[in-house]
Amino acid sequence: FSGADLADGSCAHPNIPGKVSPLLPANHVIMTKGTGLVHTAPAHGMEDYSVASHHQLPTDCLVDESGYFTEAAGPELKNKNVLEEGNEAVIKMLQAAGSLLKEEKYVHSYPYDWRTKKPMIIRASKQWFVNTADVKAAAQDVLKKVKFIPTSAVNRMLEMLDRRTFWCISRQRCWGVP
Repeated sequence: FSGADLADGSCAHPNIPGKVSPLLPANHVIMTKGTGLVHTAPAHGMEDYSVASHHQLPTDCLVDESGYFTEAAGPELKNKNVLEEGNEAVIKMLQAAGSLLKEEKYVHSYPYDWRTKKPMIIRASKQWFVNTADVKAAAQDVLKKVKFIPTSAVNRMLEMLDRRTFWCISRQRCWGVP
């Protein structure tokens, strides 16, 4: 059958009784990477976040800043490292529920931290979102006062600001203008 046959369908969660998840279309899910049916983790990747936002799904993050499951993930997973014992615990939970269809080793292409050489987990965090038009106008005004070398770089930067769709003031990272 085709994926369109699954439109508006849903799945029961294998470990949380009564929890139902909708089956949603997503352009980033392709048949060459498996069945074309995947879980979504809205708090852990831009593509998943976009799908969840489009369908007004919650973006709860069940992983803390250190890569460990939080209490919200349930007592079986709480305080387990996601990439280590947490992974094994999820597999055992699925086996116990009779919900594991297949298990195989997969080398995931995580981004790596250049300092520690360890994989990083992308996770959503609370941010302060501001009026895009106000930030864009203020940034463009300030950029016009900056001396650029080469001078042609200012136009490229202004064009980039024009295309920016989301603005977020973050205390987690240092941002600057050359």
